Amino acid sequence: MKILAIETSCDDTGIAVLDNSKILSNIVSSQIEIHRKWGGVYPALAKREHQKNLIIVLKKALSRANLLERENSFDSKKEGKIKEILYREKDLLKEFLDFLKKYKKPKIDMIAITVGPGLEPCLFSGLNFAKALSFYFDIPLFAVNHIEAHILSNFIPRRKEKKLQFEKSIFPALCLIVSGGHTQLVLMNKIGKYKTIGETRDDAAGECFDKTARILGLSYPGGPSIAKEAAKKEKEKKFSICLPRPMINSKDYDFSFSGLKTAVLYKTKEDKKLINSDYKREMAREIQQAIIDVLIKKTLRAARDFKVKTIILGGGVSANNELRKQMKLKAKGFNFFVPEKRFAGDNGAMIGFAAFLKKEKGKDWKKAKVNANLKI
Repeated sequence: MKILAIETSCDDTGIAVLDNSKILSNIVSSQIEIHRKWGGVYPALAKREHQKNLIIVLKKALSRANLLERENSFDSKKEGKIKEILYREKDLLKEFLDFLKKYKKPKIDMIAITVGPGLEPCLFSGLNFAKALSFYFDIPLFAVNHIEAHILSNFIPRRKEKKLQFEKSIFPALCLIVSGGHTQLVLMNKIGKYKTIGETRDDAAGECFDKTARILGLSYPGGPSIAKEAAKKEKEKKFSICLPRPMINSKDYDFSFSGLKTAVLYKTKEDKKLINSDYKREMAREIQQAIIDVLIKKTLRAARDFKVKTIILGGGVSANNELRKQMKLKAKGFNFFVPEKRFAGDNGAMIGFAAFLKKEKGKDWKKAKVNANLKI
């Protein structure tokens, strides 16, 4: 079964083509440069960029999968409905119609699309695009939960593997999903059976990285910038910076990172005259370690309390080298899964792979709906 997968939940336009679990193409167009001056994702701009990028990324994904074939035929009877589906996507409509007039129906069996959670304007752009493709080419549409896709991305076969790294013996599992918009602990008993036991009460971990990086004058996105600064060769500590670990000892499994952000803001104001490259390096290392300490301690306590066999890491922040290394070291006694870095951030491959593992055939495009606050 060939799957065309589309991801537009935030600021990455991702489209992939899979043949069952094999990835034929996985194209991601990043908007980092667009949002850098804002220090975070600006939803209206993100939606506009998705509209500009979707056809470009689609053609690249189909071409790399050898599924892009020219054909000068167009069913004009369907044009009115296409315009109706894409009435909110005016910047996309013309390019979409040009695409339909130049290329033949790709040999795709199903379209997988992210419907939530995420930024509503961005989700709508992707879903309306997928609906138009589904309608015109008469290909069933499958709605995918973005969080579930991050979890299941751990089981995408590595390049040298011939079969899925997936066994029933890994369950029950505890999944830590950590990104710019999400910090959640999810119990997983099997594919499709989940229970959220903890989540952030305010800022997500990735959001905390972004905001504290901005306070330090580091570039967006904050996670990689702080990690880069923290990884610089350690010199003698001059400032003895010590930040709080919010809710690290609370009796629940929830998170809170707004207090950490506030502590960084007050500390840097207090030390304004001391801030130099050494100060930024030491502060970056402390910010990163504070976040990691909270994530690891909460995860391990939940893993022991619920007697799970496996700890699963997912989401954009799972690409952080220190988090991966320290979690693996502390998770002895548990199976430990972490996605390849190319699948840690938002991408189409994880959406298509989630659709493949769910083994459903898809539905009528009219039934798919966006839910920006979709729960797993």
